[in-house]
Amino acid sequence: MKKMIGLIMIIIFYLVGIPLFIGLLFGGGLEILPGPAKGIDVPDTVDVWLSDEKKVVEVDFEDYVTRVTASEMPADFDEEALKAQSVAARTYVMAKIIKYEDKKPESHPKAPVCDSTHCQVYKTEKQLIESHSEGWEKSFEKLKKACKATEGQMLYFDGELVMQPLFFSSSGGQTENSEDVFSGAYPYLVSVSSPYEEGASHSNEKKEFSINEIKKALKKTYSDREPGTISINNIKIVSRTAGGRVESMQIGEARYKGTEVRNALGLSSTLFNISFKDEQVVFTSNGYGHGVGLSQYGANGMAKEGYKYKEILMHYYTGTQVY
Repeated sequence: MKKMIGLIMIIIFYLVGIPLFIGLLFGGGLEILPGPAKGIDVPDTVDVWLSDEKKVVEVDFEDYVTRVTASEMPADFDEEALKAQSVAARTYVMAKIIKYEDKKPESHPKAPVCDSTHCQVYKTEKQLIESHSEGWEKSFEKLKKACKATEGQMLYFDGELVMQPLFFSSSGGQTENSEDVFSGAYPYLVSVSSPYEEGASHSNEKKEFSINEIKKALKKTYSDREPGTISINNIKIVSRTAGGRVESMQIGEARYKGTEVRNALGLSSTLFNISFKDEQVVFTSNGYGHGVGLSQYGANGMAKEGYKYKEILMHYYTGTQVY
């Protein structure tokens, strides 16, 4: 019996022990990836379309993520918020690379991503330094450290890469369902509370317009509709979304989406109220951006409250996991 056990141990050693030893010796260790990550072939570099220069540049993948994070979020934000942004940015570019294999973007068919808000804002390190005050390099080191801490990590939902990891500046207290702003509904892009946005930009922002200015802006932007006669009696908010933003407005004899009014009048968000003052229409808005996905100021607020970056991401992207 003892001889039989000894023989079995020897066989196990040859079948498992020796290959494991060789792998550790020559492979530098074993890297066991989580289930979802096994199907993702992350490239070493990414092609980026530079809009102003009209050319494609090849950028190291992780350098790209770091520079996008630096371009999209203030470097003085909490490190956990910067980590959350880096994961969102990494997931975003990976999703664009995957989509690029099937369909090339019309505005930049030579590269999966561009450097503008059409995709994610990307600036070179030189551009970042030039656009900030002297001594910003120290802040950049902090930012690079945060991105390095999440290297390779991305967002997954139900075992698949998140294909729409959207983010924006500030929500005004509540994010939006994706279908209330864009055409598609995604289970991880649903309205959630964003309570820690004290100090966020564009809070109670007021803009005043005359009735003539509103009519001119709407006709210029949406020539398919004729608002007819507009007065303070026929300007009203008809409905709101789950996140509290304006879904529909009646202006004169025409109906407009809240996003259309925002675009035509240059409002910071669709989370607004209207009032009237001396024949002027006053729009008071809160938040900045489309309101879907990660609120950057909300992420910073959560980080200051002690939340870690994975907790922040899982709050704003419902049901997701970070690997």
